[in-house]
Amino acid sequence: MLDIQSIRADFPILSQKVNGKPLVYFDNAATSQKPKVVIDAITSYYEEINANIHRGVHKLSQLATDAYEISRVKIQNHINAKHSFEVLFTSGTTHGINLVSNGFASLLKVGDEVMVSALEHHSNIVPWQMLCERTGAKLTVIPMDENGELIFAEFEKLLSEKTKIIAVNHISNALGTINPIKKIIEKAHQFGTAVLIDGAQSTPHIKPDVQELDCDFYVFSGHKICGPTGTGILYGKEEWLNKLPPYQGGGEMIKEVTFEKTTYAELPHKFEAGTPNIAGGIVLGTAIDYLNEVGFEAIAKYEHELLEYGTERLLEIEGLKIYGPKSLENKTSVISFNVGTIHPYDIGTIVDKMGIAVRTGHHCAQPIMNFFQIPGTIRASFSFYNTKEEIDALVGAVKKAVVMLS
Repeated sequence: MLDIQSIRADFPILSQKVNGKPLVYFDNAATSQKPKVVIDAITSYYEEINANIHRGVHKLSQLATDAYEISRVKIQNHINAKHSFEVLFTSGTTHGINLVSNGFASLLKVGDEVMVSALEHHSNIVPWQMLCERTGAKLTVIPMDENGELIFAEFEKLLSEKTKIIAVNHISNALGTINPIKKIIEKAHQFGTAVLIDGAQSTPHIKPDVQELDCDFYVFSGHKICGPTGTGILYGKEEWLNKLPPYQGGGEMIKEVTFEKTTYAELPHKFEAGTPNIAGGIVLGTAIDYLNEVGFEAIAKYEHELLEYGTERLLEIEGLKIYGPKSLENKTSVISFNVGTIHPYDIGTIVDKMGIAVRTGHHCAQPIMNFFQIPGTIRASFSFYNTKEEIDALVGAVKKAVVMLS
């Protein structure tokens, strides 16, 4: 059991008021709030060990380097990567996906295929479209059904030896759908196809085991798991990272430079050009420590309770429709909904006046909205520091908004 009030006390922002009302923060799928231990760790870095990392002989540089590399090992252990050098620091999920897609430009030819799913965030669509435009490869799409779930039989039909890489999210940001990534990976590997998993929406709720999944790449963002913005991780199997060329050139990623030829550093530095977000990388480890102290099993159980309660309460509202899986066992703590023909933006604006933060629009997933023939949805996304009382406040606010807009 989680001590929710104690946990909420860890997050300074949750005690404030918005528009004169207590803040109810239900935009966790966009970014999570930060506990005091994370905020303090950022300050501590800049007050105590601020220095550039690697190669420095002075004390501060050594302390900063040690802290940065300790964080890398923490993340390695958290996701169960085989080697710490398979863990690359990035600025976020989008950066990680672009790094891999850029690298695959040297591996693809005309006639090859790249596969994504109909449930993807734009950041897991556009880089692959750009890659196909550069290489002459073809983009194929795993279709979805009316429940917002991938049609696995159609995926099997699309998959062939031409498919060189599949990029699919672990959990849909727009609908909360949990995809059958283990089955997708197993099937893909029968054809020698690489698989990249977008874990931006899964890592706040579950601990990914990259070796058990056997994925080739796994990417996620720090800001969604109580860490700083501008941080993220790309996990890649050693064999694949060695196949890909560097994404950027500059300092740190080199072994030797002459005007005639440059040789590149070993992993992970080959992909970490320039001065990184040192404080962010260190504090991302702090955030992961915090979440592990809370406990991911307890987090998952409690957030599922919130999902069940929120679904039941919101469906009391006449004309309200929830998009996504009917079975809550195949869904994480996201409720994406509309009420009748009222535009989601209008409800979101009124709800905000009551101190409740929800996300409205297409959630960077326009193909999903086009499938349902809607302009967007209202998305309430819950975290382990939310409460059922806050859900009650949301339901009351939506009811008031509907009355005002009808």
